[in-house]
Amino acid sequence: MNTIRAEWTKFRGLRSTWFAVAVTIVLGVVISALATSGLARSYPSMSPSDRAAWDPTVNSLNSILIAQLSIGVLGVLMISGEYATGSIQPSTLAVPRRGRLFTAKAVVVTAVVALLGQLLVFTSFFLGQAVFADAKVPYATLDQPEVLRAVLGGGLFLAAVGLLGLGLGTVLRSTAAAIGTLVSLTLLVPLIGRTLPERWAEWMTAYWPTVAGQQVYTVVPPDGAVAPWLGFGLLCGFVALIGAAGYAVMRVRDV
Repeated sequence: MNTIRAEWTKFRGLRSTWFAVAVTIVLGVVISALATSGLARSYPSMSPSDRAAWDPTVNSLNSILIAQLSIGVLGVLMISGEYATGSIQPSTLAVPRRGRLFTAKAVVVTAVVALLGQLLVFTSFFLGQAVFADAKVPYATLDQPEVLRAVLGGGLFLAAVGLLGLGLGTVLRSTAAAIGTLVSLTLLVPLIGRTLPERWAEWMTAYWPTVAGQQVYTVVPPDGAVAPWLGFGLLCGFVALIGAAGYAVMRVRDV
């Protein structure tokens, strides 16, 4: 418990982490408002097939696409800054058991990003549905089937990305390298995957961990997508793999 308290003190003392929190909230709300407003205006001109695929829940959660980057950066900063300044050495001297140290960081990151993620997705959801209702296009409420699961799933998805950032920061020990890898895994690789031959593109669209995980916050899944909890399970397995690599690196490398 003392280790967790110490990690929380470190988190509170870093201006960069609070800046990342502020960016997540501001960008998330602004992007959600702009995206839902644009979608509401385009709905009347949509084709019947596009209207059949209309998912007001996921359409109000577009902010997750940007928020995942700032929350992932938050996870990276939780440890990469210590390697950059050399303060990781006092940390490992104070807590020689690397597993305990890494777990304490993961607990703090999980608590912060889970709370931040749920705050962001619920705000985006209610804001987006208000915009849709005002524009007289189909909108969702939390008591409709699968909607509450999808909104809660959006927060869980962001929490998983935050832990992914912590794992990458631990493995790579560099803020720039970890953020670059995070952007590649969440945005660039899925985009490049769409340009591959059809068979590979279909696999990437369905099973690439960060893409599959997004299904947990959909109500109307796209064609060929995996089931919501299966997709989130793939993402969690990937995050656990990166986290295990981070723990192994922290345990065997000199600091």
